[in-house]
Amino acid sequence: MAEIKSTMDMVLERAARMAAGAGEGNYLAEEQLKEGMRLGAAYMRGEGPGLGERLGALSPDEKGPVLKGAVQAMLRNIFLAREAEKQELADKAMHGLVEIGQGDGELLQILAEMKKILDGYRQHGEQLKEQLEAQFSQQMAMMEQNLAKQTGRAMKLQPAQHPKFQEEWARIQGQLNEQYGQALKQLKDLVEQHLIP
Repeated sequence: MAEIKSTMDMVLERAARMAAGAGEGNYLAEEQLKEGMRLGAAYMRGEGPGLGERLGALSPDEKGPVLKGAVQAMLRNIFLAREAEKQELADKAMHGLVEIGQGDGELLQILAEMKKILDGYRQHGEQLKEQLEAQFSQQMAMMEQNLAKQTGRAMKLQPAQHPKFQEEWARIQGQLNEQYGQALKQLKDLVEQHLIP
């Protein structure tokens, strides 16, 4: 009976050692992933050497999780932007991905498609807003005339001030975000699959 108990103790001890070893491995991989995210953030801030150089200096064991973290950091900076200034962040992140991928042709094609989506989103949004403003400008002219008759003073109203305009614009933006957001997510997934082994 004592022999069975000692065998059981040995099995439990071995399981505990395996669990402890697995925990350390997960912790290390998590730290390496965070390091990759820090490298990506430093790249976005313009600090230090390029991503390709930093990743190339890593050992093969470290490279996988660090690469994954850096790619995720770059992809987080690629989003649908209404303003051209915010688009610059996405452009820099895409340049970082090119460095990580070392100019891979297939990656370049995916990123070119991504750039088209980002530019198309901004341009399409501007066009739709102009069309909506044109629709509301006629109503605003009538409201200006009515207010001038009532108050005896001429007023200039902007379409964006009208509550219905805001409501319609929010609806249009929601549709644009959904349409372009899905396409962007698919391309981000492709980039991740392409770069992370």
